[in-house]
Amino acid sequence: MADTSYMARKSVADIVGSADAEGHSLSKTLGATSITAMGIGAIIGAGIFVLTGTAAAQFAGPSIMLSFVLGGIACAFVGLCYSELAAMLPVCGSSYTYTYATLGEIFAWIIGWDLILEYAMGAATVAVGWSGYIVSLLRNIGIDIPPVMAAAPGTVIKLADGTTTTGIVNLPAIVIIAILTTLLVLGTKESARLNNVMVAVKLVVVVAFIALGAFFIKPANWHPFIPANTGEFGNFGMSGILRGSAVVFFAFIGFDAVSTAAQEAKRPQRDMPIGILGSLVICTVLYILVAGVLTGLVPYAELNVPDPIAKGVDAIGLNWFSILIKIGALTGLTTVILVLLYGQSRIFFTMSQDGLLPPLFARVHPRLQTPHRSQILIGTIVAVVAALTPIGVLGEMVSIGTLFAFILVCGAVIYLRRSDSNAMRPFRVPGVPIVPVLGILFCLLLMVGLPLVTWLRLVVWLVIGMVIYMSYGRKHSRLRFPERR
Repeated sequence: MADTSYMARKSVADIVGSADAEGHSLSKTLGATSITAMGIGAIIGAGIFVLTGTAAAQFAGPSIMLSFVLGGIACAFVGLCYSELAAMLPVCGSSYTYTYATLGEIFAWIIGWDLILEYAMGAATVAVGWSGYIVSLLRNIGIDIPPVMAAAPGTVIKLADGTTTTGIVNLPAIVIIAILTTLLVLGTKESARLNNVMVAVKLVVVVAFIALGAFFIKPANWHPFIPANTGEFGNFGMSGILRGSAVVFFAFIGFDAVSTAAQEAKRPQRDMPIGILGSLVICTVLYILVAGVLTGLVPYAELNVPDPIAKGVDAIGLNWFSILIKIGALTGLTTVILVLLYGQSRIFFTMSQDGLLPPLFARVHPRLQTPHRSQILIGTIVAVVAALTPIGVLGEMVSIGTLFAFILVCGAVIYLRRSDSNAMRPFRVPGVPIVPVLGILFCLLLMVGLPLVTWLRLVVWLVIGMVIYMSYGRKHSRLRFPERR
């Protein structure tokens, strides 16, 4: 008889066994230094190029530096939990798989649906940032794109003559998503060499901005360091630091990729915490320095733009340096969009294979060997969202979706320590349940810092997801109805 329990879960033994049977046993080649370097490459990304200015201008002012500290602390606790699960469940690094093996199918659906929000909104957010940088770069070489054609409807744009107007549609964001979606449908893949180049470019851009920008700082721009609260929660003051941290949390999203290295660590119990905490400390310091230089170059009230680093380098006044930095930022952002669009289609693919989504999403093109229909659908939706939604709204949605997923990951560690206490753990989170509980509490604290409307959007999204699960997913689940495999 089929299992009709919504709490049906994939066993850890089956997942590990299937991975071994399929030849997914990986060689132990990574040391602490390699894992740290991998972490730096994964973490330095879109957040620092896109949302730093918005958070400083709207919420925290120069104290956005403290917001990065708070976000880094939260990630440290969550990262350790991710590492234990990655080492135990070596099929993939997705929190969807982790949740399926711990809390059951219905929670796996919730987290999978939540990841759709995270990846889709994340790709749209970065595309809006990419649009800001390409417009700024083209302006440097004498090509002007009308501001109203590079901003979402309702976005207030300040023109050079001091007047304001509002955006109509973000065309550059549509263009980059269309190009990258086409590449993914055609089967374009990143090579390890290309990825290393992208990492190097991102690091050079960040370090160069800090090193040169430090000579042009105006200390008066840092006063007051913590602007007085306006009377509304999250608008400057201490609550502004909290809200700023919740928004710039986007900058730390890539760190979960570090946890997937647990299977290949030479000494996971030693190398993983060094790699995770080391990369987080280094990146947090870089973020603090970038935020300090940026708010020192430009008054924080003027940073409410999708391309804050570009505005910072423009303030320096060196045109050649400005062009180099913008090219570097565009290169890094392009790869991030590509990875997010790719990841989104693969989440759909996995959920479809489990029967929770229609077979359409698991179909691949006979010649190209890519989930072409799914990828085109995702690209279309993301392009529409990026074209019509302000960057602040998108960033908050990504952050709340990610924090929600992280809470379930921390809870999964506590659950598995009881339900599968004898399972092999190449890496064990120290201080369970204290560390996972701290991870949950810090994530909840950051979620509290987000506005009520963002919570309402999350609730609406989850309700839509539950309707789809109850009407389709639970009736087609291959775990609950194995005879349909």
